[in-house]
Amino acid sequence: MIRRIIYINQEMCNGCGICAEACHEGAIQMIDGKAVLTRDDYCDGLGDCLPGCPVGAITFEEREALAYDEAAVKEAQRKNAEKKDAERKGAAQPQPPVSMDSCLGQWPVQIKLAPVNAPYFDNAQLLIAADCTAFAYGNFHQEFIKDHITLIGCPKLDSVDYSEKLTEIIGSNNITSITVTRMEVPCCGGIEYAAETALKNSGKEIPFRVVTIGINGSIKSID
Repeated sequence: MIRRIIYINQEMCNGCGICAEACHEGAIQMIDGKAVLTRDDYCDGLGDCLPGCPVGAITFEEREALAYDEAAVKEAQRKNAEKKDAERKGAAQPQPPVSMDSCLGQWPVQIKLAPVNAPYFDNAQLLIAADCTAFAYGNFHQEFIKDHITLIGCPKLDSVDYSEKLTEIIGSNNITSITVTRMEVPCCGGIEYAAETALKNSGKEIPFRVVTIGINGSIKSID
């Protein structure tokens, strides 16, 4: 059937994830740092996702699409609620002892403030962290900051693309490894995308991994 449905301009999308959070039906997912309409039948065509887009990447279009399936949306919402409830219960379980010692080895830590050619980048294991991860994961200093040079940021709050600055840092210094820590929420896709883009643009081959932290404080995945 022909109906009104949203259109996401992939070239304009900056990966902030605001639209995915605004879409209560779950029609929009973050894939490779970009917002993607993954289910036509989940999109009601009302456009709750439009107002929050900071770059105007979302518009309406009339095209052939599956009809809106309210029953399927409600079932998906029910499963998502059950998953979040299980995660909250998991967070209530006893946690291992947390070290109180700071392992931070340099200053500043904000990506936008860090100098490109600082001596501490020489032979550094680089940690690029979404700033929420240090608050969500209790033993963050010991498990991630220790023996690393740490850079933090939040593309959603700073409204910037970190990839250019990170490309300069990676390209100008002898970085031995890169670890990205991000939250499981869609808006954190921006920092993962920036780090991946920077490594690609630097032309270097450096060991790279992404650690995703759950909102309950657990490690969800390591890629």
